[in-house]
Amino acid sequence: MAYNGYMEWNDGFMSLLRNAVARYHERPQSTASNFFLPDEIQLLADIGYTPAEMFAYVLDYATVGDPSPSTILLIAAARRTFFLTAQRGISGNAKPVKAADLPSPDDDFQGIPYLPRIIRKAEAKLHGTLDTGLMYYDEQDRIFLREHGNIHPADFLYLAWTAHGDKQKMVKGVLNAMKTATDAENAEHRPAGHGAQQTGENIPRQSELKLD
Repeated sequence: MAYNGYMEWNDGFMSLLRNAVARYHERPQSTASNFFLPDEIQLLADIGYTPAEMFAYVLDYATVGDPSPSTILLIAAARRTFFLTAQRGISGNAKPVKAADLPSPDDDFQGIPYLPRIIRKAEAKLHGTLDTGLMYYDEQDRIFLREHGNIHPADFLYLAWTAHGDKQKMVKGVLNAMKTATDAENAEHRPAGHGAQQTGENIPRQSELKLD
């Protein structure tokens, strides 16, 4: 199947994902070596992805069902936008960010453990420099984002982009998301007649990231 020319990139990406998951179930393997077809490799290159990078998402979805296909697409969309705009379609030859380069999971910013680590991973994901042995939004990342404001991983990538390396902005974004999630949870448990109405009001389930 050719992915260029006759369909939007997102349709091609979702077809690639479905086909890759089905292929994995037919012949499970632990690496991306010889897994993707030539036209699939080209589509990935067009959005700034490597086969190994994509294979990590295929493997996790095929084996544990997480992240979801739509989440995988939105993560790829964030990388693609950065690749085509900030990098003008050129990845460059920057040194890969390896596991040893990441902050420890116990390192913290303003009392928030793991935040320095996921920020570094998000920045490397945007720049296409995350080592093939690492995955953005792996199990540890998923736990962190869900427990700290239920932040969507694609939103966190855009936050890392707009923060331009300002860690204080990243901290503020996470704290704002946590506050929004707490306020929403409190509103859900508020007795009738106290503040929010029980009907006719949509309480956000996914926190919005705000820098201010």
